[in-house]
Amino acid sequence: MSDSLENESVIKSVRQWVETVVVGLNLCPFAKRPLVKNRIRFYVTDAVTEEQLLSDLEAELNYLGRDLTVETTLLIHPKVLQDFYTYNQFLSTADSLLSLMGMEGVFQIASFHPDYQFGGTEPDDVENYTNRSPYPILHLIREERLEQAIASYPDADLIPERNIALLKRLGQGKIQALLQACFDDVDK
Repeated sequence: MSDSLENESVIKSVRQWVETVVVGLNLCPFAKRPLVKNRIRFYVTDAVTEEQLLSDLEAELNYLGRDLTVETTLLIHPKVLQDFYTYNQFLSTADSLLSLMGMEGVFQIASFHPDYQFGGTEPDDVENYTNRSPYPILHLIREERLEQAIASYPDADLIPERNIALLKRLGQGKIQALLQACFDDVDK
């Protein structure tokens, strides 16, 4: 499969995840608006090293700084940081880059990974699925827009608890099936 076809397949999987899991289950009540308005940038990097990914992250942050029509970017990196613990360690490097670029407070980086695990949980605990995605992703968010969305949403601080309760009701099997469908439907 050529890189462009492979990247297209990756984007389709991640877009389906956003549509069916993130927005469909309302895990992030702030995601529907930019999705519907086509203001989410899905970008697949070909990085195979952390250094290359850091360079692509810098380029994407600069891109977001220039293009105000893009509300948020999902920087998808399927060829690097497959191991969750290595990925998790990389997040501090990504945050350091934000600081070095003078973009702390302008953007923030949210994390999603196929093997995401919150501290203090077991790998199979259902709450980990709130941050599990088809591929490793660095989600670049404009802080100002996020703050506006939070301010207009009642009880925004209860979103994590609500999400965990929802996923517990659905069960791990249902959530795993939704994630698997992100790959199955792309292959059709």
